[in-house]
Order: sequence, then C-alpha cells, then structure tokens
Amino acid sequence: MSGLESVRIIANDNLWQPISHALLLDPELSSVVDVIGAHYPGTNTVEEALKTGKTLWASEDDSTFNNEVGGGCWARILNQNYINGFMTATICWNLIASYYEALPFGRDGLMTAEEPWSGNYVVESPIWVTAHTSQFTQPGWTYLKTVGHLAKGGSYVALTDGKGNLTVIIETMTHNHSLCIRPPLPPYSVSSQNATFQLEGSFSSIKELQLWRTQFNFKTTKPTFFQRLSPLKLKDGKFTLSLSEDELYTVTTMTTGQKGNYPDPPASSPFPKDYKDDFTVQESPFSEAPYFADQTGVFEYYTNLTDSGPHVFTLRQVLTTRPITWVADADQTVSVIGDYTWQDVNVECDVFMESRKTGGVFIAARVDQGGATIRRAQGIFFWVFADGTYKVTNDIAGLMILVEGQSGTQAGEWHTLSLTACIFHAWQKKKTKKKRLMLL
Repeated sequence: MSGLESVRIIANDNLWQPISHALLLDPELSSVVDVIGAHYPGTNTVEEALKTGKTLWASEDDSTFNNEVGGGCWARILNQNYINGFMTATICWNLIASYYEALPFGRDGLMTAEEPWSGNYVVESPIWVTAHTSQFTQPGWTYLKTVGHLAKGGSYVALTDGKGNLTVIIETMTHNHSLCIRPPLPPYSVSSQNATFQLEGSFSSIKELQLWRTQFNFKTTKPTFFQRLSPLKLKDGKFTLSLSEDELYTVTTMTTGQKGNYPDPPASSPFPKDYKDDFTVQESPFSEAPYFADQTGVFEYYTNLTDSGPHVFTLRQVLTTRPITWVADADQTVSVIGDYTWQDVNVECDVFMESRKTGGVFIAARVDQGGATIRRAQGIFFWVFADGTYKVTNDIAGLMILVEGQSGTQAGEWHTLSLTACIFHAWQKKKTKKKRLMLL
C-alpha cells in the first residue's frame, strides 16, 4: 500500500450479498473496505450490510431513459435510497448519454450529447432533478434522523453541514411516473396533501427558507423545472407546503442556488451521409478516433513510420487476445460508426491483416445492435481472410452465410474492401392497388 494510503476500496459493485457476509466473517477484509457498493438496489439494503457499520452507496443506479419518467425515477431514488436503505451516495449510470442512441441504453444519462458532428445537446429533466440536491448540499453534509415518507405518498430528507445550514428535499413522484429500468417497482399511491414541517433544536430559530420547485405536470404538456419561488416565512420554526402529485421541492437556508443558463445548441442532424477519415488528423497518439464506438476490443490511432505510402496513419486493433469479460461480447473485435439506417449506403475501408495464420477482417452495414447484445447483431457483413477466402453473412457470428468463395486476400498487404447495401423496390399490381416491398 506504499503511496496508496489515501485510496479507499468500494466493494463489490454487485449485490449486497455476499460481500456483507464476507466482511462480517473476515476482519482483515473488513479493515481495507471503506464502502459497500450495490448496483440498482431498488432503494433497499439488507440487515447484514447494516451490521458491518460500513458506509453504503448505490454505486450504480438509475440507468433509465432520460425523459420525464426517467427524471421522476431519479427524483424518487435520490431521496429514498437513504430513507429506505441508508445509502449516502447514489451514482448515476451514466453522466452524459454521449453514444449512439441505437446502442443499448440509449439516452440513459443526466443529459444527452450524442451528436458530436452537429454539436447538438439536450439538457434533460434529470439535470434539474439533480440540482435540487447538489446545489444545496456538499460532500461532508450529513442526513438528519428526521427523514421519512409522507402521509399520502412521497418522501422527504433533511441534511445539514453542521454549521447551521439546513436543506430539505421533498418528492411526490407517483408510481407510473417514476419507474426505473430496474428493479421492478412495487405498487404504491400518492395523492395531493398539505405537509407541515416543524424545525426543532438549533433550527427552530430560522425565520426564512429559500424555496425551489419542479413540477412534472404529466397531465399537461408544460413541465417546469427548478423554479425559484418566493422564500418561505417561518413562525416558531414551522412551515407548510401544499404538495401535488409528481412534484419536487427544495427548502433550504442556502442562498447560492441558481438555475443557470446555456446557449441554444446547434440543430440536431443525422450522421453525415458522406464521411471519410484517413486518420492523418490525430488528437493524440494511442487515442480513439472521432465517432468510432468500440464494442468488443479496442482500436487506437497508430503511426506506422515504416510505411512511405498512403497508410502511415491508421486505426489499429491494439488488443489481439480476448479479455475476461463481464457481459456477453462478440468473438471478434467490433467498432461501430454512424447511424443504423435503411438508406442506400456504401462502406469502404482499406484493411491490413497482420496475422499470417488465422487473420481476418470484416466491414458491415446496417448493424442493428451493440454493447452487451453485440453477439446477436445482424446486418450485412463482408468478411475476408488471410487464407484467401471471403464470405458475406447476415450475422456477426458468421453463421448465416449468404455467399462465400475465394478472394485472393492475404496477410501483409493492403486491401480495399467495399460493401454496398441498397434498397430495391418491387411493385405488385392487383387491380388498382400497388404493394411496395423492400428487399435486401
């Protein structure tokens, strides 16, 4: 541990079990683990985790499409992860949805920025939900014991910095408007209500609190996010709020909150129809090229100083041995670029096979999925191999063979591969009706 004394271990980023059980039985293991982290805990923990006395985190959570329902999910679990499960941190997967939406978990982020070619971005509802907590608390603040559920549904938490500041966050998210991608949410009900809060102890002398509100307004078309309202005037440390369904409030002594602003983003546009990259413009060696999204394996910029021709700058596969994976992956290296489209498309790429034994490479169009489901991807795949053969398949596994034969390709030479996928139209006449068929 020399030089790593400040490093803290979070274990084991899965379920509460069996790590909690192991920590209770193994003092040496317990001495080096600071935080128990669980993924998608559904706001609940287990008794053994509490017995360890460790800090508890939802070390991966949310992962939900970032529309208003996704914002409702985030609002509910930010409160109830602590109320129900004593988790003092909730980490959203992921921060910004900056990958192709056709890939798994499209738009599962606090905001969306998936078009670097256009510069378009969208500040989604989870951003403003986050602000209700993050703008009025800081690391080091502590939860008060007076947290819980409201009488007619919803919840509230209270936090303090120990220096006289207080922040209370209240949510009334209904079941169908706060569904997360996982786990299943048991039925419950929420209805409009008046909620009265009585501040006691050192907080009883507070005369005024700042008030911020988000209204999802699912029954209308105009939600309002992170709106600053007139301060609350307190008498004898008491205040009452009239709460409707699907609302989020922050009541706080902090006066530094601000909604902020951002410039209008450039207009959204699809991936360019005509795109070419010769990799001569490199941000830095050994980094990824723009717009390529590696799914299995890794590609990086590579400068081949021994090549005096047009292929000095390339994108090279840098891992040639399949690693230990935690989800299903493809047997071969895969990197995707561009939108999934049923338009006519031509893909062309210069390729170089370094392995003289079993090397091979493919280019593809209309690949329909990636990520953890890449093994099931279908599309049009054109394969060539170092032994001089080729095949065209409808699947990434290479089993649905459309045609195969001799290509004359070999290792140690550059080859230009070209694949054109077209839509053909056929019309079948029957009386006065026409039927349009789309064929590969």
